[in-house]
Amino acid sequence: MPYELKSARYLAADVLIRAVAPGDTVVDATMGNGHDTLFLCELVGQGGRVYAFDVQPQAVENTKKRLEEAGVSDRAALFCLGHEHMAEKVQGPVSAAVFNLGWLPGGDHSVTTHWETTQKAVESALELLCPLGVLVICAYPGHAEGNREREALTALLSSLPPQRFNVLWHKFLNAGPGAPECFVIQKQKE
Repeated sequence: MPYELKSARYLAADVLIRAVAPGDTVVDATMGNGHDTLFLCELVGQGGRVYAFDVQPQAVENTKKRLEEAGVSDRAALFCLGHEHMAEKVQGPVSAAVFNLGWLPGGDHSVTTHWETTQKAVESALELLCPLGVLVICAYPGHAEGNREREALTALLSSLPPQRFNVLWHKFLNAGPGAPECFVIQKQKE
């Protein structure tokens, strides 16, 4: 089957497939409707663990239902809590953490992620990563807060020491302004 460049989310999934193994512990920092949480539950398998966060009760309910229907709810701990509390709840180290910034698809677009909490969560995720673990962040600069988050995220990730982290920025140059972008950060071997 030929390889196809589709989207920032497609690239994120490709990285996660390569980075996560059965039995791993991982984090979904923005569970939304549960698509990534389910995907991560499938990747970690029966012996793995997924920690998932969202501030919206509807997101937690949607995710819980999706996991129950797939028969994998025992692999996940769902928190109706902001991702900035990740370090309080996650037993690390983790092989991967994933963020989809912005708003709940199909939900209230006035409720978005904000840089102040995203920054704390990203910093926590970086600390929780095991050697060669990955942090994957899809940013959506197509709205004011999304653009602000992307700009601050770019500055933060650009400042990470290359002796500790490799940072890659995927951006579709011909997709137009506001197109989703994908950041991949890998912790170096110790």
